[in-house]
Amino acid sequence: MEETERERRQALAAFLRTRRARLSQAEVGLPARSRRRTPGLRREDVAELANIGVSWYTLLEQGQEVHPSMSVLESIAQALRLTPAEEQHLFRLSGHTLPAKAPAEEEEVPLALRRTVDALTPHPAFVIGRRWDVLFWNRAAGLLFRFDEPFPPHSLNVVWRYLQLQGRSPDLDWEVQMRNLVAQFRADYARYPGDASFEELLHDLQDMSPLFREWWEQQDVRGLPNGPRSMIHPALGLLEFDHVTFQASFSSDLRVKVYAASPATASKLEQALSATS
Repeated sequence: MEETERERRQALAAFLRTRRARLSQAEVGLPARSRRRTPGLRREDVAELANIGVSWYTLLEQGQEVHPSMSVLESIAQALRLTPAEEQHLFRLSGHTLPAKAPAEEEEVPLALRRTVDALTPHPAFVIGRRWDVLFWNRAAGLLFRFDEPFPPHSLNVVWRYLQLQGRSPDLDWEVQMRNLVAQFRADYARYPGDASFEELLHDLQDMSPLFREWWEQQDVRGLPNGPRSMIHPALGLLEFDHVTFQASFSSDLRVKVYAASPATASKLEQALSATS
């Protein structure tokens, strides 16, 4: 445990030093000072920009046992001009639990689309946004996928959630479905170059899962998924669906995922929903 904590502090120290080295005083609005043999800002510069003590910041860069608050980390992130992904990485290295994240821009599901998705019950259906965040779901989808179960910091992201389910997914072929999902997500990622929220999520996915990182590097790209899906639900047993995804007419960023249940599966879902209503 002590070794792991020391490694975390050393990783934080190295990260801060590299981020500091890539900036010049002119880039952050500080007057040029005496020439330095090493590139980048001085520790004093970062401390001044972040409004913190030089000695205290030096301890951070030395990997000493100090515990910065979230507000201090935010000041350091701003001083070092960190990207959203780098800022989240800074929080992680500092041992902080990250709050749940929302997409960079608020995405809304029109009332008509909500009513349509609701009307599909007992067939599970839900709406996703541009980076695969679940924006709305009907009761059947809530029962099947348990979207109310937290998976911070991206609790409503389809890719993030599905990776967390490795070894306990109801899908009979988790790896096949996950590889397809990564390829589909890559295709959408290419549609939004430079989107900070995508970059942030991608960084976290790669950091969290070696499997995701391996599959992402394979550069596979696929279109919207469809086809048969079979699952084993812990209470309902075998569930069989035809899975389709289609684009909503309201916005090119909104997609609706529908799991059309077989008659036997629809009957099971209806009974389960009746028991919980």
